[in-house]
Parts: sequence; structure tokens; C-alpha cells
Amino acid sequence: MVEVAPPEAADKIDQNSETEFDYAANQGLVRVRIVPESGRLTAVISAVRPGPALSPPAPAPLRPPAPGAPGAPAAPPPSAPKRASAPHARPRIETPVAPVALPVEFATSQFQAAEQSLGKMLKMLVQSASSDLHLRVGEPPLFRTHGEIKRQGGEALSVNDLELLVLSIMPERNREEWKETGDTDFAYEIPGLARFRVNAARDRKGPVAVFRVIPAKVVTVDEMGLSEEVQRLCYLTKGLVLVTGPTGSGKSTTLCALIDLINRTRTDHIITIEDPIEFVHENKKCLITQRQVHVHTESFKSALRAALREDPDIVLVGEMRDLETIAIAIETAETGHLVFGTLHTTTAASTVDRIIDQFPADRQAQVRVMLSESLKGVISQTLCKKPNGGRVAAREILLTTPAISNLIREGKTFQIPSIIQTSKKLGMNTLNDALLELVEKKLVDPDEAYMKSVEKAGLMASLKAKGFKVSLTPEA
Repeated sequence: MVEVAPPEAADKIDQNSETEFDYAANQGLVRVRIVPESGRLTAVISAVRPGPALSPPAPAPLRPPAPGAPGAPAAPPPSAPKRASAPHARPRIETPVAPVALPVEFATSQFQAAEQSLGKMLKMLVQSASSDLHLRVGEPPLFRTHGEIKRQGGEALSVNDLELLVLSIMPERNREEWKETGDTDFAYEIPGLARFRVNAARDRKGPVAVFRVIPAKVVTVDEMGLSEEVQRLCYLTKGLVLVTGPTGSGKSTTLCALIDLINRTRTDHIITIEDPIEFVHENKKCLITQRQVHVHTESFKSALRAALREDPDIVLVGEMRDLETIAIAIETAETGHLVFGTLHTTTAASTVDRIIDQFPADRQAQVRVMLSESLKGVISQTLCKKPNGGRVAAREILLTTPAISNLIREGKTFQIPSIIQTSKKLGMNTLNDALLELVEKKLVDPDEAYMKSVEKAGLMASLKAKGFKVSLTPEA
């Protein structure tokens, strides 16, 4: 930067001070802003459009070598007239895009090499049947394999290593967001391998990143082991169907299978609203519109409101994060559309409570009535480790009946588990029922089932009655 900077700016660079100047590059006029950050200099380079009264600046003179240095002239050259320093006199030049700060030492070739290196890591991630890649300063790459974090071989990553890896694939919009807020989410795809949901953030050591694998292949309801009763939810013409569970419990995969079933059997218009788009659905019998928040739309609630004017039959809301999004989803389900959504709740009863508790007290009675009429089913799931590797889903299934609707309307959600327990013939089951069945089939150890249970005392009694021993309890 010293080579191309005007003398005054070059002096400030030498002093590690902030400065700004314009430079005529081969591709056109650019503005260079030098900012000291954490002991190093960062260059913010942005393209500019010349104004009508501004001509490109003359090339900046090279700084002469110091007196006495090899190649220095015997006598100092005549001093050039001083340039008047009047920043306020320079016309403001409009920039077409927001500048992105990149460390000076990062070159295009470095980004290309970093993307190749990251591609190798992600290929290993997929081949090892792992779900997540964690990148941290001071650590080698870490994989989450069958629910457990495992360090991989290789050297620990430095701040620059990790910054390069993340920036090499990060879209421009996300670079600016990451710089301003310290957090950003986006999707990244390696054709023929998989898509990845990426979160980039910063902690006390520097940049961090997590890559979640999104399989390239769309899974089917048969591969997911979804019952016929659950599959029937896909043939409804209106109503609200919720898939819930903690982060990493496979909610997106279950929703993918349900949407795929609709896509193969119905002739309707499906709109999905996601952040980011995970599974990519090609049109089969249905017309599918997939929108990504912050790329194709501003927010979940704005996209959901707009969807009502886009002639949809089915709407999928990737996350029901706030009161307004939940309210619009319920209204959409009431007005003759089938709506799928997700929440981070662990049981069917807690899902109903979570929705109602989002609203002010003076609206809760009305919401109970609306929800009792629009809610058609809740699938609450968690992933359990298999004894020999891999994971399997345990699902609590609620299918709305007149009895369930009455309990929701009257605010007696604490009685919902009892109704589910006595409605197994209708295709319902509690999470404990699902866990006990997995233990009986030897797909899950009793200890793992106990850890995943929400109502542990009830599961313990059922396991003991079946002759299974749990070593995690005090009695053991």
C-alpha cells in the first residue's frame, strides 16, 4: 500500500494511523481506506463511480529512497510544491456497494487454496457420516459423529487460517453482516457431494464456524419410518402441522420427507420459507417455490404474509420465531391452507403451551380457540445413539381429535399426554412409548433412552416392568 499511496497517506501508514486516498487501478477508480485493527492494518477497498466534475487522479509518485541508501541521488531533488490538504474540498463519490474489509495480506490465490482445503475437510465430513464440522482457533478441525465431538488429525487453526477458510466461501452480503454483527448464516454447496448450512461467528479467540451437512438426496417417508397416520397429514387441505424438537434432532429432514410425499402425490403449489434453504426440491407433480430469508425476502413474517398473495396450497415455515410469525401461520392455516412449521419444544403438550404463551394474556383465550380448530398434528422428536453407531429418531405423535381440541380450548393441556396414551389405536404415542419400543428392538440402550426421556420416572417404571436395567439412576 505504501507503494501506491500519496506521500501524506504513506506517512500515516508508516505510523500505523488511519488514512484514506483514491487510486486509479486498471479496472477503474477505487477508494482505499487504511484502518488499524488489533495490531495490524486493514485495507477497505471500494469501487467508485467518478462524478461529472472529477477526473481520475494522477499516479501517486514513488517515495524516494532515504539519503545515503543505495541508489539515492547525491543531492536532494527540488522540493515539489505542497498539496493543499483540504479533505472537505474533495467531492463525495457515491459507492455502488458497501465495502468489505479484508486483511491486506489475503490474495485471490490464498482464497482459492483455502476453498480447496475446506472442500477436502467437507468431503471427509460427509464420507465419515458425520453431521457437523466445527472450526475453532487453536484446535484442529472437529467432527460431530453420531452425536459426539471428535478431533481430527492436522495442525491447530490460527486466526488467519480460519478467517481465510470462512471468507473464501462467504457471499458478499454475509461478509458485511459478519463484520458488523459478528454472526451470519448462509448455505454452501459442493455439487455432487452435499449442501451445508453454515454459521460463522466470533468468540474470545477469534472467528468460529460450524458446517451442518444437508444430504444431497431428498429422503422419503418410508426411509424415515413415518407411520401411515403421520403420512395422512400430508393429504389435508388446511390446518397446521408442527415438527418440533431440540436443535439437531432431525426436524428439517422430517419436514423434507413430508414435502417430498406431497410433491409426489398432489398437484398443488408449495411455498417454503427457510433460513437458509436446506433440502432442494425439484418440481414433480407440484410446483415448488423455495425462498430464503435475507436473500429472497426480508423475514419469515414478511414472506409468510406475501405468500397469501402467491396462490399457495401448502406453506412451509422453517422457523416460527416470534409472535407475529406464529399468528400469521395460524391465520394462514385457518384460511384454507396447509401449513407446516417448526418449534424447539420437546413434547406435544409443551408445543401447545409455547404457542399460547407467546401471546399477551388478553389474547390467549382467542388463540386457544383458533389453535384448537387449526392444529392437526404435532411430531416431537429426538435423536438417540445406537449401540453400534449411528442414530435413530424417537417421535411423540399427537393427532388432533375432538378430545384434544377441547383440552386446548379449555386450557387443560396438562391432560394431553393421557389422551395420547389412550389413543394408540389412532396412531398416537408418547415419547416414552417410542423410547421403550426402541429399547425393546435393541436399537437403543436403556441408559440412552433414559437420558432422552422428558418424563424419566414414567420411563423408568416401564423399563423395570419389562426387565431392563438403567445404570444411570441412583438405585442402580
